[in-house]
Amino acid sequence: MAKYRVLFLEEAAEHLADMGKALLDLEKDTASAESIDVIFRMAHSIKSMAASVGYDPVMEVSHALEDRMETIRSAGCVPPGDSLSLLFRGLEGLEQMVAIVSETGEAPPERPDLVSELSVPIEATPVTSMCVESESTPPPESLPEPPDAAELDVELAAVMAALEAEAGAKKKLLN
Repeated sequence: MAKYRVLFLEEAAEHLADMGKALLDLEKDTASAESIDVIFRMAHSIKSMAASVGYDPVMEVSHALEDRMETIRSAGCVPPGDSLSLLFRGLEGLEQMVAIVSETGEAPPERPDLVSELSVPIEATPVTSMCVESESTPPPESLPEPPDAAELDVELAAVMAALEAEAGAKKKLLN
């Protein structure tokens, strides 16, 4: 069992570091699909590893974090509010639990508080309104008015005249 514990600790440390980097990236861009996927995959891996070596409390927290990340993946971003800080608390809780395994060689105590907090459904809002609009997307009131049909007809006539003139010039050159 000691051999598997060492392997678990090594892998968990790498996965937790990757999750930490991805969370820092999400602070900058809450719609970073790559960061969201990294956190989801790392939580899934830790869950699986913890279950295989009998560290059920770690598995439970990882599973709750994985489920939350699945919802975030479906939405395409971390919703506004305290969602990002909750993800950081999930990471911190997993780091503390893995540290206990490292120090004692035993499974850490259960964290029903953290599992419960991570399991609270994200506010029931339409997925499209859950994500904060990108700063590059101008607000609707600043979008230009579409041209009217008369303006388009004038532009189209000018383009057609230019193309006919160009075709005529090429024809003269070829003759």
